Amino acid sequence: MFKRWFGRNKASNGKNGNKQTDSLIELNDVVKIYESAAGKFIALKGVDLTVNKGEFVSVVGKSGSGKSTLINMLTGIDRPTSGTVYVGDTAVHTLSEGQMAVWRGKDMGIVFQFFQLLPTLTLVENIMLPMDFCNMYSFRERESRAMTLLEQVDVVEHAYKLPTAISGGQQQRVAIARALANDPPILVADEPTGNLDSKTTESILRLFKRLVSKGKTILMVTHDNDLARQGTRLITISDGEIEGDETLLQSTKEWNDQ
Repeated sequence: MFKRWFGRNKASNGKNGNKQTDSLIELNDVVKIYESAAGKFIALKGVDLTVNKGEFVSVVGKSGSGKSTLINMLTGIDRPTSGTVYVGDTAVHTLSEGQMAVWRGKDMGIVFQFFQLLPTLTLVENIMLPMDFCNMYSFRERESRAMTLLEQVDVVEHAYKLPTAISGGQQQRVAIARALANDPPILVADEPTGNLDSKTTESILRLFKRLVSKGKTILMVTHDNDLARQGTRLITISDGEIEGDETLLQSTKEWNDQ
């Protein structure tokens, strides 16, 4: 899987409208306009953004600034009014709904603020679900992999409990494990610590740093400026435009020096 993501030459064109580039994520002149009875609202105004493999990018901005819309563009949850969105060599803006679901299930891990675990499934079953949906791994491998992921997020002892039987912080850890089920190169987290206490937030941040150190790329939307500055790069959005783009760390090794 990683060969087709990272074994490309910059500025060459692939087949079927796909673009081959060294960047893992590339948004070009992305505009998003919402229509309502009150008129048009421009959520994104010609945004350009490039993210490389192994970055931990925090996206901050006030409510209504466009940060969640930006995340929705690159995850395919929403589509741009104009402009292009490439993730790896995939032209996300051109995918059909069916193609989008399969692509997202295999190549993009998404963590939401409110966990969104299925309440009637055990924790291990919640993690196995994306593998089943995308027909990844054999059935025996799915349960083994799910247990390994639960162990990595320190919730393995609760594997066969329902989500309501564990705390909110533990549920978020399970949600992260589920997002990693199919080993996607990218993890997108929209306010992943918004409902967690400070101690749990710190443990989630350590987990994210560990994932980045192992090669994952993370984009995290947050209102918490202190939390945002713990990544490798800080993107600030205001009124639908990127107002700031600051490099915080040149290398993840610098985390050891902080």
